[in-house]
Amino acid sequence: MNPKQDDKESAAEGIPEDWEVVSLGERANFKTGPFGSALHKSDYIEDGTPWINPIHIVDGQLIPDSKVTITTEAANLLHDFRLRHNDIIIARRGDMGRCAVVQKDQQGWICGSGSMIIRCTSQMVPSFVQRILGSPRAVADLENASVGSTMNNLNQRVLSDLKIQCPPLPEQEAIAEALADVDALLAALDKLIAKKRAIKQAAMQQLLTGKTRLPGFTGEWKTRRIGELASVTRGASPRPIDNPIWFSDDSQIGWVRISDVTSSGIYLYETTQRLTLAGVQNSRPVANGSLIMSICATVGRPVITKLDTCIHDGFVVFENLDIDQLFLYYMLKFLEKDWSKSGQTGSQMNLNTGLINSTPIRFPGTKDEQHAIASVFFDMDAEITAIEKRRDKTHQIKQGMMQQLLTGRIRLVNPSTAEATA
Repeated sequence: MNPKQDDKESAAEGIPEDWEVVSLGERANFKTGPFGSALHKSDYIEDGTPWINPIHIVDGQLIPDSKVTITTEAANLLHDFRLRHNDIIIARRGDMGRCAVVQKDQQGWICGSGSMIIRCTSQMVPSFVQRILGSPRAVADLENASVGSTMNNLNQRVLSDLKIQCPPLPEQEAIAEALADVDALLAALDKLIAKKRAIKQAAMQQLLTGKTRLPGFTGEWKTRRIGELASVTRGASPRPIDNPIWFSDDSQIGWVRISDVTSSGIYLYETTQRLTLAGVQNSRPVANGSLIMSICATVGRPVITKLDTCIHDGFVVFENLDIDQLFLYYMLKFLEKDWSKSGQTGSQMNLNTGLINSTPIRFPGTKDEQHAIASVFFDMDAEITAIEKRRDKTHQIKQGMMQQLLTGRIRLVNPSTAEATA
């Protein structure tokens, strides 16, 4: 039996009877971007005609860089590679399936050497093809068929041979529209998260400097060094660090890694590694409810522990506090960017306890005002977290929708209606 026929029959398994399985080359034409040698250094200017390469294809959209543009004269010489409305431009290198549909205001941009133009026939809806190309099955097929020792390279033959499941035109349009609606919701949630974060940052600038006071508070603020407000102690690491005798999945004592902190919010509820008794004896135990901060690599990232754990020498713990703990947490967050500027550089950025102890901070004279300020930021964080969870849930729903819609398991168009209008 013909191998291509085998592929089609395999791809057709489980899809609706009124859907087809075709090679993309039967429904589209392709044009690979020109070699970079087609341009001279003098052809590159700022704010010229966008020259589109894989780095400019982001989340299904074209995001040009004003510094990666070419002169009008160079663009005219490369007129064969100008993008048209509803073309699909796909990355030839790196992540397979990364592509975008060209919008009306993007016509005339130039397909760069690392990209390829897909120009669909009237039998295909470009935005539907884009979804197919980004689906897990298509990406896997492209990766398996692409060439390259260290990085996959997509060529026209591989793309032309790709088997795609093809519903009638009305259903292609309906599927593409449904997924676009979910993308619009995701974009709106991302925009809302960015707005809320900006509002919080502005509030921190006002409330943590005393420029703005909360109602009911009028007392003087103080300035003291962190070392006068807390005992700052560095963690310790068992050596050699890769010895398995220090670690056990059955242990109840966590061992904080930088990745645990960077993936957490205010509170740290779990760690990826846990220590044996021997590991605990060679590290620095900190009690549940302690404020700790990273001082190596990702410096200045604070978190409050919600488990019994130990910290290695890439962290410090703040104990015996003479200041509201949550207020100090947000003050450390406020100082995080400054820590990275002040840290010592070597193989990686790091802070030391002397620098931390000597850092002065301003704070309200009463713990009531300290806690009231911290509560404002805590509520803001809770709101942002809720939106982020909604965003993540929506993304999961989108993934499920793609799996169902692109295989015909869920139909958005009545099959008889689709056939009549196709």
